Amino acid sequence: MKYASDNQGSAAKPAAATGVPPVSTHDDPRGTRNRVARSILDHGPSTAAAVAERLGLTQAAVRRHLDTLVAEGIVEPREQRVYGARGRGRPAKVFALTDCGRDAFDQAYDQLAADALRWIAQSAGGGVMGEAAVAAFARARLAAQAAGYREAVEAAAPESRTEALAKALTADGYAATARSAPNPQQGEQLCQHHCPVAHVAEQFPQLCEAETEVFSHLLGTHVQRLATIAHGDGVCTTFIPKKTTTASASTSGRKPA
Repeated sequence: MKYASDNQGSAAKPAAATGVPPVSTHDDPRGTRNRVARSILDHGPSTAAAVAERLGLTQAAVRRHLDTLVAEGIVEPREQRVYGARGRGRPAKVFALTDCGRDAFDQAYDQLAADALRWIAQSAGGGVMGEAAVAAFARARLAAQAAGYREAVEAAAPESRTEALAKALTADGYAATARSAPNPQQGEQLCQHHCPVAHVAEQFPQLCEAETEVFSHLLGTHVQRLATIAHGDGVCTTFIPKKTTTASASTSGRKPA
């Protein structure tokens, strides 16, 4: 689930303040759940009653959306903290965003990562030396991920290793699949339908190049990047030939014209 980072949650005013009847929950359930989650992000752990008042919804409607958000792992119920003397009865239940829920909102991590890589390049002297420093960082970053992927790939039969790598990548959020190439006799294609670092890779292609090198080493064969999300393609596609003895990677990022 991906949420927008604008102030959608603050756009709706309580019914008491505007005189507008509560928003129907049948008009865009996903959009309303977005508003519920955004309200919790903006105001902190909240009761269903507090969210309902802020958004001009009924408490019953908010509870239904909260149940869905809990099931999706976006929010979690907690006991409300009470400061001072506690009254009778059980503490009110509040709902707070989980780590997954916070990550679902647009964050400034892309800019932070790009700034950090730019600093690495400048500290190394810029130019060719700077590019080499960024490439070294990219390889070191991928090395830690590759250790887990290697275990999955080596445990699979030779003909299933691309699929094993795809499953390992999917577990890391890349939504990867393995399929036959247009000519099945030539090889397979590893397709990544999501890239967590795509925006940063637009500025620093060394990230894509390091990943391609890792795929080559893991699969023990030459591989070729045909397309990347960072270059504007819909899917990152890597070609893995069936028969080759060369263990190097083509890291051009796109299929030559």
